[in-house]
Amino acid sequence: MKILILGAGKMGSFFSDLLSFQHEVAVLEQDPKRMRFIYNAIRMTNPEEVAEFKPEVVINCVTLSYTIQAFDAVLPYLQPYCIISDIASVKTGLKAYYEQSGFPYVSTHPMFGPTFANLTNLSKENTIIISESDHLGKIFFKDLYASLHLNIFEYTFEEHDETIAHTLGIPFASTLVFAAIMKHQDAPGTTFKRCLKTARGLLGEDDFLLSEILFNPRTPKQVEEIQLHLSELLEIIKEKDTPKMKEYLKRVRKNIE
Repeated sequence: MKILILGAGKMGSFFSDLLSFQHEVAVLEQDPKRMRFIYNAIRMTNPEEVAEFKPEVVINCVTLSYTIQAFDAVLPYLQPYCIISDIASVKTGLKAYYEQSGFPYVSTHPMFGPTFANLTNLSKENTIIISESDHLGKIFFKDLYASLHLNIFEYTFEEHDETIAHTLGIPFASTLVFAAIMKHQDAPGTTFKRCLKTARGLLGEDDFLLSEILFNPRTPKQVEEIQLHLSELLEIIKEKDTPKMKEYLKRVRKNIE
């Protein structure tokens, strides 16, 4: 199968490496320097080169703010049967774009990144496939993700963004707040060191990725929830109210059971 990958960033390179030994792969990237470590794949810097390649599947791996722009650049050079796809972490606006594009499509979200995940063992990692996607596109990605032993879930576009706001928006915001009040500790405890490791890993991610998650239209509601609970906890601490603290801890423990 001929597969075109848009973008040679971390995930674009990951998919190129993953697919290039079983398929004919091409990578389209405007910055040639980013393709220095792309191997066993055709390198393209101009969208016009796509016409001759005639891909059967396009995997859009550029950052969210450029996802639609990247599609617009290549759509005129695709065959009508070509399946277009994205791996965006936020799906806002993509459903409408796909429906008016005229191309079969599939939207997925690998819930792991090169920073945190062990790419040689993804059996504990998850991925989402959007249920409104076209049948053949879903089959392609289900087979691909199954070969990686990923846990596969199907959500609608709407359900996906609601889930991401909760599962990524909350830990991202909480970790950033932890990092924002950080100061050097000569003798940090175990819990502190674990939180610090998470913060360093998160801040090692691309700024665009962090922004994508936090700018999800559904994330502000989750951050407001954090503010409410912090206010409640602050009052309990100020009042040194032991019964309220016990009740608070009981409620929190129940949440994570």
